[in-house]
Amino acid sequence: MPIPGVFRSALCRAVKDVSLSHRGRTACTSRSTRAPPCPRKVLQAATPGHLHSLPGSSFLGTPSLPSLRPISMEASSSNGPRAAKKRRADAAAASLAASLAVPHTVGPTVKVQGLTLTDHTFKVPLDHTGEMAGSIDVFVREVVATGRAEDLKLPYLVYFTGGPGFECPRPSESGGWLSAAVDKFRVLLLDQRGTGRSTPVTTSSVLARGDARQQAAYLQNFRADSIVRDVELIRKSWLSESVQLTTLGQSFGGFCTLTYLSMAPEGLERCLITGGLSPVVSGCSADMVYSSLFNRVMTQNAKYYQRFPQDVQQVGKIVLYIKEQGGKVPLPGGGVLSAQGLQWLGISLGFAGGMEQLHFLFETAFDGSGGLSHVFLRSFENMLSVDTNPIYAILHESIYCQGAASNWSANRMLQERHADFNAVDAAKAGRPVLLTGEMIFPFLFDEIPSLKPLKEAANLLAEKSDWPQLYNVDVLRNNRVPVAAAAYYEDMYVEFVLSQQTAEVVKGIRLWVTSEYMHSGIREDGARVFSRLMAMTDDELPVR
Repeated sequence: MPIPGVFRSALCRAVKDVSLSHRGRTACTSRSTRAPPCPRKVLQAATPGHLHSLPGSSFLGTPSLPSLRPISMEASSSNGPRAAKKRRADAAAASLAASLAVPHTVGPTVKVQGLTLTDHTFKVPLDHTGEMAGSIDVFVREVVATGRAEDLKLPYLVYFTGGPGFECPRPSESGGWLSAAVDKFRVLLLDQRGTGRSTPVTTSSVLARGDARQQAAYLQNFRADSIVRDVELIRKSWLSESVQLTTLGQSFGGFCTLTYLSMAPEGLERCLITGGLSPVVSGCSADMVYSSLFNRVMTQNAKYYQRFPQDVQQVGKIVLYIKEQGGKVPLPGGGVLSAQGLQWLGISLGFAGGMEQLHFLFETAFDGSGGLSHVFLRSFENMLSVDTNPIYAILHESIYCQGAASNWSANRMLQERHADFNAVDAAKAGRPVLLTGEMIFPFLFDEIPSLKPLKEAANLLAEKSDWPQLYNVDVLRNNRVPVAAAAYYEDMYVEFVLSQQTAEVVKGIRLWVTSEYMHSGIREDGARVFSRLMAMTDDELPVR
């Protein structure tokens, strides 16, 4: 999941390779008999900015799919079960009609070192069930190696980035995993709905939807199930049902991959997952996740203060200064810094280079007058990615919810560890102030200006108990799509033990367990990680 800053140095070098039961190589094949236009011919026929619609098929109504959202069945005579059934049928029909013609704009093509990039924008339903009217744009950047743009034989790979709520990286040159991928694929960099050049979710766009309940109703359309439906709709309408995709999912992108495997495995050729094997149990797994991750966070804190023992005093000094100022220090951008806000910087402890970044930040904390320096306060603000990507904060816990509410799970788990994470008490006693991890707390909606107006909607979503299913365990247990996943032994964001449990559910998955990377292996050593996972799905690395 994206965290402020890009940390690229590697850690431990002990690697353990674990392969689970291997699957047959035959992937599900499409049942379509239609012969749609060659996608490359479509691109050649479309001039930049030209809007066109292509034939497609609905991703709704598949018998094996769970219902996207439970619909209330009121008992009144004018709005009873028959009326509700008719509304569902009408909504599905409307969605089917919309999916048969997906507006698609081909934008400009540009070149960077070693790559040719072409922009695509697709107009998809806001709500794939049809219950909520409207459409949004989904942006895809097509990437091919320079000189291979006309190679019609290249298969497609879709990259699901970490998140939730973050756009795809912008390539400035061929490097990392992308350089390895374009040797074999035409890569599609997806700005997941609500991010980047897709119709963005911002504070102002959410407030424009109406009151808090209307805002919450709008925001519930931006989870993994909707993201997968977007890609599946694009696949069928732009490429054709006979074209299967390879996917690469990092962190939350791996969560999306498991949703795709659950909902539409027939659209997949193979799946690669890095640090993203989510729990697939029913209900809300957030309590289980955060209970485990707090233990991992405490371990990372111990490592941090072992490496930088002088920071025990420095961080404690910052905490006590904040307390002397009434518990909150104004920030240059209009927000405030509290002790719990300072602790939230621990979100960086799980990335390579994150400890170094925090240490160098803390050493700039005080200016000559004894107060917190402008450099420190501005740097703190710059690390708050939730300021520009509100989905990350608003929907973070919902990624673990299926038919149950999270009820601010991380905050509840923190209260159970109050004695360990009480910053002021630790600072007064000269103990290390423990930093927290990748968790969203209600106080963020009080202290970050762009999140304040969304607090009521965020509370409604935290209380929402009828979240639709994201995973189909029965389908995963009978999986036939080749899947390879890297699970990081010391991952502070996706708990390793829970990842192992998920791997036991997905039939045929091959699991690479390593402590060589913490969570960001795809950033630190992308070409190697990508190539290894590809070799596992191609049987170049045999089961052992």
